[in-house]
Amino acid sequence: MRSVHTPHTPVRTSSRVVRVSPAGKPPFDVAYERRGSGEPLVLLHGIGHHWQAWEPVLTALSASYDVIALDLPGFGASPPLPAGVPYGLETMVPLLADVCAALDVERPHVAGNSLGGLLALEMGRYGYARSVTALSPGGFWNAPERLWAVGLLRGMRAGARGIPDGALRRVAETPAGRWMLTNTIYTRPGHRSPDAVVAETRALRDATAFEQVLASEQRPRPGASRAITGIPVTVAWGDRDLILLRRQGVRAKRAIPAARLVRLRGCGHVPMNDDPATVTRVVVDTARAASA
Repeated sequence: MRSVHTPHTPVRTSSRVVRVSPAGKPPFDVAYERRGSGEPLVLLHGIGHHWQAWEPVLTALSASYDVIALDLPGFGASPPLPAGVPYGLETMVPLLADVCAALDVERPHVAGNSLGGLLALEMGRYGYARSVTALSPGGFWNAPERLWAVGLLRGMRAGARGIPDGALRRVAETPAGRWMLTNTIYTRPGHRSPDAVVAETRALRDATAFEQVLASEQRPRPGASRAITGIPVTVAWGDRDLILLRRQGVRAKRAIPAARLVRLRGCGHVPMNDDPATVTRVVVDTARAASA
């Protein structure tokens, strides 16, 4: 299942699908991208996105790691979870461990953004990760901030669903159009290609688990994050994040005293596009701390 090649010469592979058969639950499929070799590093995207959110840093990370970027269930090319299986943290986190097992991976380094950042932290708490890098993780909001974030996300999805497919390509071909479609999550929309903007707009439009995840109100239980011990944890926040405001990073640090808190200057909610070099360095430094 794994393609192995020499470090520092990453090879582009096509997306694949793995069948996951968790004990006591119906099987489900997960799409993923896998590149590189070395210690395993799992990447988790945010709500309404897909694994391609990590594309700006994949080549650099795969020079040193066996990088596995997942489409979470119900997002990207992954079908939703089977009927009756909820999207709450208490279900999703063990299922992600089952995904890792299906990919022959045990206790990988885990990096996540937004929803993926919260899932990465919980994987660390449950002992499923050897290091955690959380970029603007969800769950550290207060009630007004959550309403703000949910409103923005629903507005973005309504906008994506309101653009006819034929018009989407024409809009994405122009710098102004790419800014209109992506400025809520990026400070540098011009770094995204028209093809990437079209693909992520469709991913947001077609995300079958979008409403279920929002309704699950995923957040760590009070005091639960303090149980993350014995592994390196970095929480990094874009100082121009419009969805999860940067002051939530201070709350995350208070909840996880052992974590390193990093400010990503000039970055929005999805910083991998805005400053791929810094994001790569933050992830690698955290993973190397586990080896040290």
